[in-house]
Order: sequence, then C-alpha cells, then structure tokens
Amino acid sequence: MKRLSPILLFAVFVWAQARPGAGQAGASPSPASPQNPPPSTESVPALPVDLENARKAKALLDQAIQALGGQAYLNVRDMQMAGRTYSFHHGRPTSNGIQFWRFIQYPDKDRIELTKERDVAQVYNGDKGYEITFKGARPIEEKDLADYLRRRRFSLETMLRTWVNSPGVALFYEGNAIAAEHPALQVTLINSKNESVTLYLDADTHLPIKKTFIWRDPVDKQRNLEEEIYDNYRPVQGIMTPYDVARYFNGDMSNQRFLNSAAYNQGLDAAMFDPNSGYNPNKQPGKK
Repeated sequence: MKRLSPILLFAVFVWAQARPGAGQAGASPSPASPQNPPPSTESVPALPVDLENARKAKALLDQAIQALGGQAYLNVRDMQMAGRTYSFHHGRPTSNGIQFWRFIQYPDKDRIELTKERDVAQVYNGDKGYEITFKGARPIEEKDLADYLRRRRFSLETMLRTWVNSPGVALFYEGNAIAAEHPALQVTLINSKNESVTLYLDADTHLPIKKTFIWRDPVDKQRNLEEEIYDNYRPVQGIMTPYDVARYFNGDMSNQRFLNSAAYNQGLDAAMFDPNSGYNPNKQPGKK
C-alpha cells in the first residue's frame, strides 16, 4: 500500500484540479452578477473544421450526381453498351482491339460478350464469375474474379449511389488538383473498413474525370494503385455517359474502352446472367 500512495496522491491532485474553482482552495462558483454574468446560451460555436470540410465534400459529390443526370442517374436499373476494348501489358497494347457488348443489371449482375460473333462471354452474378464458350461455362480463374469484384466494389457507381450516403463513410474535401490534364476538385471517401477512394471532379462541369484507389495484395503485401480516367461525355436518356474510359494499374495503362452506343433501363433477360441457361445473343428476337 505504501508503494501506491504517490499514485493515489497524484490522482487526488488531478481530480482536485479538474473540479470547478480548483484554482482557489475551498472556492465555490461565484454567483451571477453584472460583473460576473452567467455563460451565454445564445452564442453559436464555430463549426469544427473537419465537419465544415465534410459538408463541402458532400456538396461537391451532390453536384457531381446532378451533373451526371440527378435522379435519372440514381434511378438507373440496368445499362447496355457496345464498343471496342483494348488491353495492355506494362503500358503496351497486346491486341488491335476487340468488339464487345456489355449488359449490366445493378447492383451485381454483368455480362460481357466478346468478338464479332459474340461467341465468348464473361458472366458475373453476385460473387461468382464464369467464362462461356462453345465448350460451355467454366468458373473464371480466382485471381481474375478477385480483380473484377474489387473494381466493382470501388466503381464510380458504387461511390456515388451507395458510399456517399452511408453513415459509416467519411468524406474529405482535399482542394484543387490537376487530373487528366484538367483543373479538378479532389474528394476522398473512406469507409468503416478504412478503404478509400479519391474522386477528381471537373472544376467547371463537376463531372467525374478520374477515380483512384489503393489496395494491398494479399499475397505479396505490396500496395497497388488503380486509376480510371473518364472522357468524352455524351448525354444518353438524360444521363451524362463517358464514352472513353482508360484504366491504369500502378501507373501503366491496363485497358482502354471506346463506346459506340449506350442505353439505360431497357429491361434485360434474366437468362443473360445464368451461365447454364444456354442464352445465345444471336438467337434473340429481332436477330437475323
């Protein structure tokens, strides 16, 4: 007990100092008087800097949603597009480009048809992925599936339709920046898992022009940076749609996509997302 007495004395001293009037021995709070008025209850404290910053970030994200089409953008149920896609390895093209048709049903169904004959398809349904050829369907390789699911989890649509209104997500305005050679405003979103995504909004139009996120490889523990650049926006059914999208991995271009057409809320056949349905895009009504 003797060894504890200094600690106890220190605790009593701290407690005493923390009490009202601790600077005066035996003092009690002075009564209110013209010389000693009670604290005002009408004054409004200044807004904390971090809350002010978060409100500015939220306002900018709301402006981005409005620039993309407002409620029309938020009410998208499905999307279909067609164009040409190019793959790269260490920043160098690996092909002359492949025609593609893509069908998305939000939030978690996706079908990508490749080649002019549309005879190769990748189908994603929930957390499953399949490649479909004339031999039938087989599961997509685990690493490729993980890459796809990560991109979907950090997609622009997920950021602006889900994260931005989630109570567990913190928003930060990070000031002016240059993105894709355009003046931009930088906003970062961080979720409860400490995952973050940074969006760059065009300083004039408020349309998203760049998105970045960092993730750590579960095998080698290295940090990887993924980026997407959005360009050549065109209005489609009241929704501003980027017809050119480039994707980068650790600074090197990994994919580039150019659209020829896009459409929203057309209604999609559920069989498209069932790898065992035998769905054939060349045998649908209206196809010759």
